[in-house]
Amino acid sequence: MISMNTPIYDFVNEYIASGTSRLHMPGHKGRSLLGCEERDLTEITGADDLFHADGIIAESERNAARLFGTYRTFYSTEGSSHVIRAMLMLASSCCPCRRNSVRFTVLAARNVHKAFISACALLDLDVEWLYPESPGNDAPNDKLPASVCSCPVTPERLRRTLLSYSENSRLPDAVYITSPDYLGGVADIRGLAGVCDRFGLPLLVDNAHGAYLHFLETPVHPMDLGAAMCCDSAHKTLPALTGGAYLHISDRLGKYSETLSSHAREALSVFGTSSPSYLILQSLDLCNRYLAEGYKKRLDETIQSVNSLKQDLQSIRVPFLDTEPLKLVLDCAPLGLSGDEAVAMFREHRIECEYHDAEYLVLMFTPENRDADFERILAACKELADPARIPEAGTVSLKIPVLEKALSVREALLSPSRVIPSSEAAGKICAVPTVSCPPAVPIAVSGERFNDEAVRLLEFYGIREVSVMAD
Repeated sequence: MISMNTPIYDFVNEYIASGTSRLHMPGHKGRSLLGCEERDLTEITGADDLFHADGIIAESERNAARLFGTYRTFYSTEGSSHVIRAMLMLASSCCPCRRNSVRFTVLAARNVHKAFISACALLDLDVEWLYPESPGNDAPNDKLPASVCSCPVTPERLRRTLLSYSENSRLPDAVYITSPDYLGGVADIRGLAGVCDRFGLPLLVDNAHGAYLHFLETPVHPMDLGAAMCCDSAHKTLPALTGGAYLHISDRLGKYSETLSSHAREALSVFGTSSPSYLILQSLDLCNRYLAEGYKKRLDETIQSVNSLKQDLQSIRVPFLDTEPLKLVLDCAPLGLSGDEAVAMFREHRIECEYHDAEYLVLMFTPENRDADFERILAACKELADPARIPEAGTVSLKIPVLEKALSVREALLSPSRVIPSSEAAGKICAVPTVSCPPAVPIAVSGERFNDEAVRLLEFYGIREVSVMAD
């Protein structure tokens, strides 16, 4: 157990106790409407400044870096979307591996969050897409459709792809992976990082769903497995307020780890608000103490409870995917249900799920779940497992098609656009990706031309309108 102080939280406590007249922002002056206002501050004397931190925020971030075992860790109060943009800016401007080319190119697994797309547009980066192989297919240049939420890329697939680029003297400047993905799929980060090392490239990881992975009995966080940088959404799996996130920088880059760290606040400030939430900062600060004081034991007990639940589901023949430890992803089609129908049944048991689509239903756990939550899930699943129900046959395959790239991401996203019915999108060029969160994975990326397969997917997801480039 690590001894852990909480400098941000303690400062706010002292300020409240001082009874100081608040002739500064915010306008509520600490008086209660929601009940949290007295803890809601701005960058007053002693409160430090998130993007120029050298006081209590910097101290708290050092605590977080010690907990996660990173070279440096930086806070965000605007989620992993903010961190993804800053991470790409750092990679494109500071990484030692950048080629002597005019344009920075990222090789990315296709199931990226839409924040990645906006970052590429704002930073004017080029993207090459990395798709998985079909079983038994060894062709290095064969691009195959990826799942909307998942894109399982093996180290061997990455090796062959990079080799093909190298032979054509157009090796990318960085590799970008989303792991865990929205359906709980986990990439072989150690293997992928090893391949990146052999080609002299940094591995960047969107680890928004995996902040807890460092605290498993055997740590498998991207920073433990060889990634150069990654983002964590603290609020997704840790007890932080919504918007709390981390930018982690590894010590594996030698002197360039310090170069990246010295520019990190600068990159975060480019994309962040000048009024960060001190409520979220306090929650990140207190989260350090939470992680230091018995969290590993509570996490292990929660995983055991999830595994026990999965054993119960196997006994009643409710199918689920093989996922990261804190997710339960039900495969609804073999039960004769859609995910939409299953989620309605769960709500009758007072259970609100993280995500659902036509095939799957996603549940997320943390040590803050109670026994009653597991009992409700099992009761709901017993209703799902009705032997009289006929399994769905021929369900729609939720695959992202490989689309023609007509323009760069930046050209398309920042050009004049218009909104049209999805049914009329075939042949048009995507401007702003139309996708909700969750899962926030675009079917078509800015600059790609919609085809009939993409239109069918839009309709399948209930996306009735899309943004396309103006004629």
